Amino acid sequence: MVTSVAPGSHTEEAAVLGKGTRLFVGALAVVCVVLLGRSGSGDGFDGTSLPAGGARDTVANRVMTWNICNPCDESNADRAADIATYAPQVIGLQEACVRDVESIRDQLKSRYGLVYHVEYGSVLRSWSRCGGAPWSPGGYGSALLSAAPMTDVVKTEYPDGGSEDRGYMEVTTTVGGQRVRVFVTHLAERRQEAVRADQVGVLAAEVARHKRAIVLGDFNAVPYASELTRMWALADDADPQCRPGSDGTCEVTTDWESKFDYIFLRGITPLKQHVQPTAHSDHHLVRSDLDLG
Repeated sequence: MVTSVAPGSHTEEAAVLGKGTRLFVGALAVVCVVLLGRSGSGDGFDGTSLPAGGARDTVANRVMTWNICNPCDESNADRAADIATYAPQVIGLQEACVRDVESIRDQLKSRYGLVYHVEYGSVLRSWSRCGGAPWSPGGYGSALLSAAPMTDVVKTEYPDGGSEDRGYMEVTTTVGGQRVRVFVTHLAERRQEAVRADQVGVLAAEVARHKRAIVLGDFNAVPYASELTRMWALADDADPQCRPGSDGTCEVTTDWESKFDYIFLRGITPLKQHVQPTAHSDHHLVRSDLDLG
């Protein structure tokens, strides 16, 4: 049965007011969702990641390093959600399969509205790590994701990678509105101290060429390890309390209670660093907000 409403009647006025009230309540709910999604401890998106479709911008002065663990049977949707929670401008990934990075990028764009450029560092072809056809195994290594375009890309393989080939990549991109040289690396596995010392020598010689640089990566060494001496001579950790002679004040970055992951800064001042454990890797997410002047 259809009931008509006379123009100008009290019934029509009530219907109009009811509709207006519903629209207002709906709009208010949307605003609340947006505000709650962006709430945190004050340093930009420290809460949980936004739901699907919750687009936002990256934090322009924030960088992150994360060994995403491989081979580990983890969801790329979960990895993307971890990254989207903090929305860094630049992310250095280690133990990364090319197809996983592409999936993570797709998730970041489609679910969170975060668009990243990507460059891949020294990459192995590894079926055991990344699957694929036996005659065409997947690519494996480090990757850099940046919200701004990357230029002057240099990829270098260390003369001795240790138990598997390792290297570093460097690019120029924009962080905090400034152009800066950014490196990502993954040094030789544990119990290969001499190999790592040689690798640091190669890396440090290149970092020294730049007045300002950001070096992201898994160095597979604790802060007081002798093989990191040349890095400490050039740069500081983004955590101002973490120095070679005071290992007790360095936050651990792995599930086995060691600090292996670093954001080394040369000529750049850190504002705040956080280490965030995650269920989706045996390494924690390490992020820092920077003052680039």
